[in-house]
Amino acid sequence: MSELQGGPGALFAIGGAEDKLKKRTVLQEFVDAAGGSKARIVVVPTASALGPDVVDVYRALFAALGAESVVGVRPENREDADDPAFISPLNDATGVFMTGGNQLKLAGVVTGTAFGRAVTAAHARGAAVGGTSAGASILAEHMIAFGRSGATPRQRMSQLSGGLGLVQGAIVDQHFAQRNRYGRLLSLVAQSPGLLGIGVDEDTAAVVRGTHLEVVGRGAVTIFDGTRITSNAHNAKRSEPILASGVVLHVLPATATFDLQNRVLLSYGPQPPAEEIAEMAAAEADLRKLAKEIAAEGVSPRYYEERKRRAGRRTAKSATSAKSAIGAGESRPGATEPLSRSTQAAGADPVSPDPTRADSENP
Repeated sequence: MSELQGGPGALFAIGGAEDKLKKRTVLQEFVDAAGGSKARIVVVPTASALGPDVVDVYRALFAALGAESVVGVRPENREDADDPAFISPLNDATGVFMTGGNQLKLAGVVTGTAFGRAVTAAHARGAAVGGTSAGASILAEHMIAFGRSGATPRQRMSQLSGGLGLVQGAIVDQHFAQRNRYGRLLSLVAQSPGLLGIGVDEDTAAVVRGTHLEVVGRGAVTIFDGTRITSNAHNAKRSEPILASGVVLHVLPATATFDLQNRVLLSYGPQPPAEEIAEMAAAEADLRKLAKEIAAEGVSPRYYEERKRRAGRRTAKSATSAKSAIGAGESRPGATEPLSRSTQAAGADPVSPDPTRADSENP
């Protein structure tokens, strides 16, 4: 068993696309909360479609950030989740990290099983428990299984599923600003005003310790408090817009601390220095590319190598065709334009997943 003592551990609800290349602020905070150089982390990639690649990525990352050991445990169905062989690694864990992917699958496999209860028990004895994207949503008692994007709250905009209940009295959504999920979270608050709506941006974590939430990372955490809401959610039809008047809005950047019980801002500190902000902005392109692959649940990293080879073959073929055309006396204005377009297309980023479908998000 873990030597952790002193009450429940920290909870990390990460909004997805956390920086894995440079500063890695969010992941470093998780490793530190899990014990730093003594951290024994269990990665749970059940939601992900990437296979063993996702465990390899987080094993390398957490090891580089100082963790003592990192193991992957992947129950694929409820039978696995009740198997002692899958549960035993959690008994000695100082940190449990759930990856992104299909939120409904994660809920269907983990909640209400011995595995889910073991995660809850690990947290109760002091282990840090966190997740990114889908792994963030399941921390709450009620989790968003899937839903549509958009700024306007509408009836039937999203669907809830059962979560682990580690964050009480709240609903957690992720990729919040990046995928325009204001409407769906606000619609849920309008339907259940007793629940706080917590929306977490990418490369950002809402870190919950007791009743306090602290913001870590590059973006912000948005909170909707519907305590005094006036709404017509009870009689809005089908996909009609929902009235949501009197909602209290909190947009919390890094260093802000919020009291979840009393629903008030406690404190906030200075923003990072200008040079650090510039450095984070320079990393934006790298984060976006990685988000479409690993952090946004795209395709295996091996895909990029094959894609590069295919692009090289297409470029070479286009160049040969252009030379042949010129040699045959077919030179004309714009003859090299197809080559330029082919090269540009070969280097383009893959299309992002459709955010209106069941979340296949970051690992």
